[in-house]
Amino acid sequence: MMRTVILGAIGAGRIGKLHTENILQMPGVRMKLMADPYIDETWARGRSLAVTTEPEAVFADKEIEAVLIFSPSTLHADQIITAAENGKHIFCEKPIALDPDRIRQALDAVAKAKVKLQIGFNRRFDPEFCRLREAVSSGEIGRLYQIKITARDPALPSIDYVKTSGGMFLDMTIHDFDMVRYLSGSEVEEVFAAGAAMIDRTIGEAGDIDTAITTLKLTNGALAVIDNSRQAVYGYDQRIEVFGSKGSMQACNRTPTRTVSTTAEGVITDKPLYFFLERYQESFRVEMEEFVAALREKRDPAVGGIDGLISTLIGIAAKESMERGEPVRVNQG
Repeated sequence: MMRTVILGAIGAGRIGKLHTENILQMPGVRMKLMADPYIDETWARGRSLAVTTEPEAVFADKEIEAVLIFSPSTLHADQIITAAENGKHIFCEKPIALDPDRIRQALDAVAKAKVKLQIGFNRRFDPEFCRLREAVSSGEIGRLYQIKITARDPALPSIDYVKTSGGMFLDMTIHDFDMVRYLSGSEVEEVFAAGAAMIDRTIGEAGDIDTAITTLKLTNGALAVIDNSRQAVYGYDQRIEVFGSKGSMQACNRTPTRTVSTTAEGVITDKPLYFFLERYQESFRVEMEEFVAALREKRDPAVGGIDGLISTLIGIAAKESMERGEPVRVNQG
């Protein structure tokens, strides 16, 4: 008989609500307590959720096996450490922290407590991207030559968000850095990045960029290129191609329907799904299923703390490369 996994969560904002809705549909899983100082009580009551404004209540609850961290990014490392010290397994949205030393401190606490940690790189669980990974790892496309990633958001973030995000490379492109590692099965050894605030000058005044091109050299000899934009007026643009000696494979944008209208005026299809909540809905569900399965099976999750650290180190190298105008080697020491 399947044992019940009892969870607690910190943070009930947009991403916390999404994960909780998925968890409530999972058999053998119970969300015992959610902590958020600004909890949406109407939403929580509608789902019969017990809530608190104090994260300490989640950490202290002896019945809670694992803590899900959906809080603001600046709190992640501290909360990982506290959860580990209380013997809780941990799921944490990215990033762990913007400072690699602080990430290492959090990972040390996890290792010392011998608890499990999964980082929320949900795109690894998208079925189309999983298919690309299979095509590479099985040799279906032959020797890997190139990975091309397009990742463009539909609308600009607020300036307040930009000021605290850590910058485009550590906030947005970090998912793409992780995808390069995941798809290639290799590590990034060198980064060359160029970026600018082309869409909104206030983003530049805040010290960030809204448009970037990043090229990466991998230890297996392959190359990767990532193009990012904070604003694509037609929707959430998420495309990946893997290209090798035997051919290529593409994951194209998802649209509300696959219908195509063909008339004398032209050929018309739906625009891409609007944003990440719609596009990656399935991957969010599967990544949480993976976390629960790892707890039941007493094994390490598929995406661990080291993945969060390495992607952050790549992001730091990309920012340095952009500022220096030259390639920068990734320091994974």
